[in-house]
This record gives sequence, C-alpha cells and structure tokens, in this order.
Amino acid sequence: MSHWWKRLLPYTSLALLFVVLAISSPNFLRLENLGAVLRQATVVTIIAVGMTLVMIAGEIDLSVGSLAALSGVYTAFALQHWTSTAAGIAVGIGVGALLGLINGLLTTRFLVPSFIATLGTMGIFRGWALLVTHGVPVTNIPAAFGALSDGALFGVLPYPVLALAIAAAVGYYLLEHTRLGRYCYALGSNRSACVQSGIPARRYVLLIFVVAGAFTGLAGAVETARLISGQPTAGIGLELDAIAAVVIGGGTLTGGEGSILGTIAGSFVMALIHNGTDLLGISPFVQEIIIGAVIVAVVGLDELRRLRLRQAEAAL
Repeated sequence: MSHWWKRLLPYTSLALLFVVLAISSPNFLRLENLGAVLRQATVVTIIAVGMTLVMIAGEIDLSVGSLAALSGVYTAFALQHWTSTAAGIAVGIGVGALLGLINGLLTTRFLVPSFIATLGTMGIFRGWALLVTHGVPVTNIPAAFGALSDGALFGVLPYPVLALAIAAAVGYYLLEHTRLGRYCYALGSNRSACVQSGIPARRYVLLIFVVAGAFTGLAGAVETARLISGQPTAGIGLELDAIAAVVIGGGTLTGGEGSILGTIAGSFVMALIHNGTDLLGISPFVQEIIIGAVIVAVVGLDELRRLRLRQAEAAL
C-alpha cells in the first residue's frame, strides 16, 4: 500500500490541484491559459526528464540551468550561420551532450562527487556563456526558428509540447526498456552490489550524464526559440525546479526510485501552482514559499514512509 500510495500521489495531487484551480478561477480553464501552462512548463519538464535518470542512479546535476543557457547560446550562434532549424536544434543537443560528458568525466574519472562537480560546472558553464557573448544576448537568428515557440503541428499541437512529448517518450523508453534504465535503478539502489556483480558502473554513470546533458541541450534550444535569442543569463534556478519535479514525482535524493511519468506530473504540479497563484493574484514571493513547502512536505513524508518500512522489516 505504501508503494502504491507513493506512485499515485503525484497524479492525485495534480488532479486535485487542477480541480481546485478550475473552481477557484473562472479563467483557469480557458484554452489560452491551459496552452500557456503547457508552453511554460516545457523547458523545465524536458530538463527534469534527464534529471530523472541522474537522480535514479543516485547522482545529482546542479549545472542544468547554466548548461541550458550555454546550449542555447551556441544554438543561436549556429543559427546565425545556418538557417536550418534542424541544424540549430542538433547543435543545442550536441553541445548539451558534450557538457554532460564533462560532468560525467569529473564524476567518474576524477572521482569528484557529482554534487561538487556540477556545483563547479554550474559556475563554469555560466561564466563560459557570459564570456563568449560578452554578456549580451545573441540575436539576429532566423524568424522561422523563433516561430517554433508559437507555432503548432497541423495547427493543433504546439511545437514546444511536441518536443516535450518526444523527450518524454525517449526518456521513458530508455528507463523502462533498455539496459541503461535497469542499471539506473540498480546503481541508485546499491552501487557497491552493482560493482561486485561486474556492472561497469562508471561507464553507465558517464553515459547517464551525457544523456541528461542532451535533454538539457534540447531544452536550451527550445528556450532560445521562445526568447528569439540566445540569452547567457537564461535558466537561472532551473536546476532547483528540475530537482523539485523529480522529487514531487516520486523520486528520491538517495536514488533507486522515480519515473518519467511521475516527473512530468511533478513538473506540472509546480506549473499549475505558479499559474494558479498568478490567476488568483497571489504574490510571486508567496509562490516560492509554496513550492518550497511542497518539496519539504514530500521529502518529509517519503522519509517517514521509509522509517516505517524499516521498522516493519525489523519487527519481522
């Protein structure tokens, strides 16, 4: 029952919050507002998909906000030379994967704990983005690329939401149907047992950081389309939002638990809180307090659940 309670909590919380906001605000159910919620949540949710893999494996990545900004800057640089939208997105994903490789090498080859390694690269990537742009946004990119933010496939499915759907599908497949996904859970549950079983733990942790970096690079490209420029200051605080989405969605800071669908639900819980408080005229400062309180409550309840499980196992 405890296991199913935790798995269903993100979805029930999302449904309950949706109903409460629909009753509280007459503007909440307007298609324009719901579309805005989807678009606003896209970047954080794509990053959170990659963060899910990292946290399930028992690691952490604090650099994703800076990584998204740097990927977005190079996406804009690429678009100044090549007008192809696909080329710009490919550059963003490639730069993200390369920066993820740096994080992975620091963690697996230089044996720097991922918390410290990515805390350092958070500053390095941000400084790098500011250095190559001289602190000025990269503009003069093709208008067609900026149109991705407002356009829709067949006039129905917004392109940012399509990017999120593709990222979620890839993340779900990797986590549920590949060896990488199985090893994510194994590494987060018991790293030493994996090593003793012959699993090349360092290789897979490195690969996980590369994959997470690629997802973040895609998010950076989407953000560049939304802003119609490469902003070196973009993405500030996204690392905390991504971690919060994973935790609210059923993941843990200790690893071994989590799911892509749960993370998506957790991300949209936060998006609805932001949107709902705006509609109700609540101060944005109060929004931060609410988000922080939700995170503390979820982690506290999860630790209480774990304590009860340990007590039950000890009693047996």
